[in-house]
Amino acid sequence: MTRKTPDTLRSARWFAPDDLRSFGHRSRIMQMGYAPADWVGRPVIAILNTWSDINPCHAHFKSRVEDVKRGVLQAGGFPVELPALSLAEQYVKPTTMLYRNLLAMDVEELIRSHPIDGVVLMGGCDKTTPALLMGATSAGLPAIYLPAGPMLRGNWKGKILGSGSDAWKYWDERRAGNISDAEWLAIEGGIARSYGTCMTMGTASTMTAIAEAIGMTLPGASSIPAADSGHIRMSAECGRRIVEMVWEELTPSKIQTREAFLNGIAVAMAMGCSTNAIIHLIAQARRAGQSIGLDDFEAASRVVPVLANVRPSGDAYLMEDFFYAGGLPGLMSQMRDHLHLGAMTVTGKTLGENIAAAEVYNDDVIRPLANPIYAEGALAVLKGNLAPDGCVIKPSACDPRFLKHTGPALVFDDYPSMKAAIEDENLDVTADHVLVLRNAGPQGGPGMPEWGMLPIPVKLVKQGVRDMVRLSDARMSGTSYGACILHVSPEAYIGGPLALVRTGDLVSLDVDARTISLDVPEEELARRRAAWTAPPPRYERGYGWMFTRHIAQAHEGCDFDFLETGFGAPVGEPSIY
Repeated sequence: MTRKTPDTLRSARWFAPDDLRSFGHRSRIMQMGYAPADWVGRPVIAILNTWSDINPCHAHFKSRVEDVKRGVLQAGGFPVELPALSLAEQYVKPTTMLYRNLLAMDVEELIRSHPIDGVVLMGGCDKTTPALLMGATSAGLPAIYLPAGPMLRGNWKGKILGSGSDAWKYWDERRAGNISDAEWLAIEGGIARSYGTCMTMGTASTMTAIAEAIGMTLPGASSIPAADSGHIRMSAECGRRIVEMVWEELTPSKIQTREAFLNGIAVAMAMGCSTNAIIHLIAQARRAGQSIGLDDFEAASRVVPVLANVRPSGDAYLMEDFFYAGGLPGLMSQMRDHLHLGAMTVTGKTLGENIAAAEVYNDDVIRPLANPIYAEGALAVLKGNLAPDGCVIKPSACDPRFLKHTGPALVFDDYPSMKAAIEDENLDVTADHVLVLRNAGPQGGPGMPEWGMLPIPVKLVKQGVRDMVRLSDARMSGTSYGACILHVSPEAYIGGPLALVRTGDLVSLDVDARTISLDVPEEELARRRAAWTAPPPRYERGYGWMFTRHIAQAHEGCDFDFLETGFGAPVGEPSIY
């Protein structure tokens, strides 16, 4: 294998020449207390840190970055921490999805504009993982992903609590009058007991598992709990490994092949993944110049069963249990026949080599193929006159009786009107209704918020109803569950068929047949389409204005058109004069 030499390091363009501009670069780095021995002949490693004071998922990154630096120094590199936009899922409104692409732009330009040879990407919270990988892929330098890791199990009155999933569950009980103020406060304090991401199989754990499956993390990195000492060791190893990746010129383009992304899809299905996996993985693949779409997810969903018995698809276990049971390497060892084992990874070895010795220590948590949680994959793609470009349901996490259903629509044009109506105990609704929320997609939301798990009307909650069919062009949290049909594309805000639905129309779905339809004659739909008027723009200036003019639809990954690889020629190296 040909190795890079110190004189060909990218950072040498800044530091090596005997000219006035490089004099300025060297003098300013010496201003910070460094000597030539710190950087001469050494790869400069950027550590992109998404820590912030208001991001609980990444609270440990403030100290963990020092472990990464330790590893970089041990391997002979020069570490440089660069702060990147921190997308705190809990606090950023209207949704972090509005800013995923902004973080991707931040990452790409941070890498390109600085004297960097390789990069460690520190992330974990939902949109952070795809954003970091999208930006690093476009920048094209050697990169390794460091997952934040899931938090510890929640606990309340001796009961194990899961992020999100139990929030929805106990909120319904509180709405029904079954939980007191004191009990609710105790649940608030017990459901999130450490730093780290959601410990259910939500979007965070889904996307870090995909990052590992496509080869962008160290083996097993995505499963390590944030508070485990192994996470510290993994962080240091990321620092050591990225230095070697620079010398080996092991870039994302050599790792992120079509086969790598198909591995990501297969693993996502086996994990009981978040519905958000579809949007993010399509966007990541397009950045890598790979053609991945809804049909690839649909094909995998037919043949790859759910093996991870982790909530919400599973019935009892959480990510901490998954780690103890063998983690992602253990799960991948159970499904070798569904993987492209020759795909390259950041270790410089193939996926097959990485999992050759992997084992499963608890086959109730990580099931064998012969005893899955759900016989087909976690997600199903539905199409029909309501969603010509597709929509998504998570059949592994909903009441089976709704997998084939016809019911009257109850339509809401916005979230506030829906929220007010579902608290009305006189609302004309039954458990057979299909709740419809529209104008909540990429442009309509704006940013496609996680509103898709519409609350069950309080009237039905008090009758004991805990699931019903819900339909929207929004997303939902990966920790959510229920018969929620999401990502309807094209969205209502731009005139998609969802905009034509009226209360009382019959909506039919058949998950096995992968169909969804609005049972209204085409002549009537044509009349409604002719009468439809576009809503006013969400933004008239700023980032939001740019967002709404360049955002793709859900089935296309919701990237900005101008950021996709196929939009134009690659961006060259910056001029240094």
